[in-house]
Amino acid sequence: MTPRAHLAALRAAGHLSDLDVHLADLMARLAGDDGPDLLYAAALASHRTGEGHVCADLAAVAGGPLVAGAADAPGTPSLADWSDALLRTTVVGGPADDAPLVLDGAGRLYLRRYWAYERELAREVMARAAAPVAGVDEDRLRAAVAAVIPADAEAPSPDWQRVAAVTAVLRRLCVISGGPGTGKTSTVVRLLGLLAALAADGRVQVALAAPTGKAAARLEEAVRTGRGLLPAGLRDAIPERASTVHRLVGVHRDSPRVTYGPERTLAADVVVVDEASMVDLALMAKLLRALKAEARLVLLGDKDQLASVEAGAVLGDICGDAPGFSPAFAVRVGGIVGEVVPAGSGSGDSPLRDGVVLLRHSRRFAAESGIARLAAAVNRGDDDGAVSVLASGRADVAWRPYVGPRAIRDALSAAALDGFAAYLEAVRAGAPAGTVLQAFDAFRILCAHRDGPAGVDAANRIVEDVLASHRLIRPLGPSGPWYVGRPVMVTRNDHVLRVYNGDVGIVLPDPRDPTRVVVAFPGPDGGGRVISPARLPSHETVYAMTVHKSQGSEFDRVVLLLPSQPTRVVTRELLYTGLTRARQRVEVWGSEPVVRAGVAARVERSSGLRDALWGG
Repeated sequence: MTPRAHLAALRAAGHLSDLDVHLADLMARLAGDDGPDLLYAAALASHRTGEGHVCADLAAVAGGPLVAGAADAPGTPSLADWSDALLRTTVVGGPADDAPLVLDGAGRLYLRRYWAYERELAREVMARAAAPVAGVDEDRLRAAVAAVIPADAEAPSPDWQRVAAVTAVLRRLCVISGGPGTGKTSTVVRLLGLLAALAADGRVQVALAAPTGKAAARLEEAVRTGRGLLPAGLRDAIPERASTVHRLVGVHRDSPRVTYGPERTLAADVVVVDEASMVDLALMAKLLRALKAEARLVLLGDKDQLASVEAGAVLGDICGDAPGFSPAFAVRVGGIVGEVVPAGSGSGDSPLRDGVVLLRHSRRFAAESGIARLAAAVNRGDDDGAVSVLASGRADVAWRPYVGPRAIRDALSAAALDGFAAYLEAVRAGAPAGTVLQAFDAFRILCAHRDGPAGVDAANRIVEDVLASHRLIRPLGPSGPWYVGRPVMVTRNDHVLRVYNGDVGIVLPDPRDPTRVVVAFPGPDGGGRVISPARLPSHETVYAMTVHKSQGSEFDRVVLLLPSQPTRVVTRELLYTGLTRARQRVEVWGSEPVVRAGVAARVERSSGLRDALWGG
């Protein structure tokens, strides 16, 4: 079989996309080289990027099949032979060359655009991490900490929220990472209060952002609540509005161009990005490029959550192994907060180590709660521990081993009738939109996959069928698919309407004309704002949603629906993210082999960013 025939067969079997094969063909034609080395490498680089990697790690593939698990996949040469063959072509070069594909010394093959993003981001991150913040009066800062962030007798010592806030004052780049309920957002509100207290006029130019509209709305809500914790004179210095990162930097639709960059930087003195684990490599590079040299950047997120859908696992790479503060910086921060702050045990001299703070104390889950113990076991890769918690019969954790599609239908039908009862009653009673939306967030079905018997599409059909059969909804009523009570999730940003990918709304009667319907979305102060269905951008029904789409959301009760067999999608990060969306109770529906395989599987995204930041 010829190399092109091999690629065609892999495409037909679903292991490669049309784009992968076309890019390989283009590179071969540009180079005048139809040999397997270039064709296979170019297809792999395209495919890996499509999977969320920044590059193709040829070292991990060399000497084995091009696609693991694929029948009749072609073999590949040793890394040395493969690298030599690629560098002899005109379309592959080293980092200093001008070629469409870049091969570095570690055997990582990049599409040039992603190599450029990675190199630029590494340079900007390291420069910002190493640049000292001048003019911080530590005596004034010490007094401000006492006034703005009073000591919490219930917090363990040291109080890492206070440590994080002080770190962000002292550093141009600060990453605050922690699980649900560890106080990332409240820490930032107090940090901004500190900066306002230190400013000569009590003012600081702040930009709040998040990767999605839904996450931005949640950030707004959290900041609005957190402002009440500040001394009265500082509250007005904290902005109430947040935007998407795309809008902040001025991303042009369907274009790599942005409004803000080195020639036109953002006016903000402080930029705060929530849910930073969802920000991909390209967008993070554009954000760093848009900042003033003296601006502070504060990244909030959970480094253990799923990474962005697009290329890169940027937050995880920036956090690295989080080795802890250097001894000198630990002493400096401890002197300001008035507590002993431990130095890290890790070695290395990356300036990033003094800018990464891990919040450890969760106020949402007690340390001994089932959800906390299960999430911790999953996070450390302890499959025995995870199965033990699942089987322990705890009040906040339930386990339903997978027993077939019919059982899923019956169980989901019962769960939907119970879980969605409160929101459907609120709809029937004509409750205000804000009340209906809050009731809807009491329960959600989260799926690992979109397709298949345990996927989002099937789950949404099952729920609609059972609710219709009990006359709780009327999907075939006069409004057609826009029946009263239908929950919808926007899948494309619309800046004019101010609805964004991931926003969830409920179809309700139009208050001005009950014969018509509108879609109500969360509005300021817990109310609702309405949009005509005819104006809504791309959307879908959302009784069930993927775990990826649930990031940044919280629900009282969650059903985590897993496939019948282990898959590449079900990983430690996916399980952890799904489990920690639940505030009060999580139900895991999946077999023991699927759970164990998921706990063992980690998302390993190929890139050179971690090595560039931390040394490799």
